[in-house]
Amino acid sequence: MSSSSAASTPPPPSAAKKGFIRRIVPLLLAANLGIGVYILTRTSMRQPADKDEKVLSSPVDSTGAPVPDEKKSSAEPPSTPMKVLPPIPENEQGQLFEWILEEVRKVKPHDPAEKKKNDEEKALLKRFIHVKSIPVL
Repeated sequence: MSSSSAASTPPPPSAAKKGFIRRIVPLLLAANLGIGVYILTRTSMRQPADKDEKVLSSPVDSTGAPVPDEKKSSAEPPSTPMKVLPPIPENEQGQLFEWILEEVRKVKPHDPAEKKKNDEEKALLKRFIHVKSIPVL
């Protein structure tokens, strides 16, 4: 019976195997910890962006101010009014349109719909650049 009990237990690991395990286990633990921290920070960085998109996608009335939701409580302080910036001079608008046109030309479209949209934007920008008086935006 003693021979059958000795056969059922595995032999002790060799010294080389012990050294390998002693070095690899902390390495695996550190790698798992690093991956966990990376995933945690990536997901926590995305959440504020989602909140910003919700604010940007809220309905806007004719004055340009966002329409408040009925679900929001009245205890929230009112948001600060939007700053009205002075109009951009026509010569600067022309330079701005030229810069935008250059940037649109740099974009590489991935599908025909995107190429068509870029062509329409370029045509519109070219019309604005070649017009004598630029419309007020």
